[in-house]
Amino acid sequence: MTDVTDRPKGAPNAAAPEAAARPDADARLAAIYQDIILDHYRRPRGKGALDAPEGTTTLAAERRNPLCGDEVSLQLALDGDVVREARFTGRGCSISQASASMLTQAVRGKTRAEAEVLVRRFVALAHGDAEAAGDKAMGEMRALQGVARFPARIRCATLAWGALDDALKGDANRGERDG
Repeated sequence: MTDVTDRPKGAPNAAAPEAAARPDADARLAAIYQDIILDHYRRPRGKGALDAPEGTTTLAAERRNPLCGDEVSLQLALDGDVVREARFTGRGCSISQASASMLTQAVRGKTRAEAEVLVRRFVALAHGDAEAAGDKAMGEMRALQGVARFPARIRCATLAWGALDDALKGDANRGERDG
C-alpha cells in the first residue's frame, strides 16, 4: 500500500486518528490475553464429560453465542447442596474456554447459594464493576476483567457462567432457546 501523505515514515497520520489510536487498542487487546487466560485455554481444567460420583445429583446446561459460535456445556455433580464436581465441554475462543476452565475450579466446594453469588460477582466483573474486579476472592478470574473494555467479548467470558446459572436454576435448555 502506498502512503500518499508527506509525513515521515512512522509518524502518526493526523488525517486518520483511528490509526494513531491503534497502538493503545493493541495494548488493551494484549492485556486480555494474559498468560493466565492462555494457560487455561491451552490446558483447560475441568474439561470433559462428568463422571458423577455415586450419590450425587447432576445438573447440566448449555449455552451458545450465536454471534461467534462459542459453545459451552456445563455439568455439575452436587452432594446435597454442595458442588462436588464441575466439568465442561465445548469449543470457542480462548476467552470463553478459559472462563469455563476457571469456573470449574471456582465452583467446586461451593454451596448452590455461594455458586449463585459467584455467578453474579463474575458477571459484574466482566461488565467492568471495579469492586468485583478488585475482589481478591475472585482469584484467577480477575484476569478476565479486561473483557469489559470489549463488549463483544463480555458474552464470550460470561457464556459458561450463564450455563452455571441455568443449571442451578434447573433451566438446562435456556441457552438453547436464547442463544
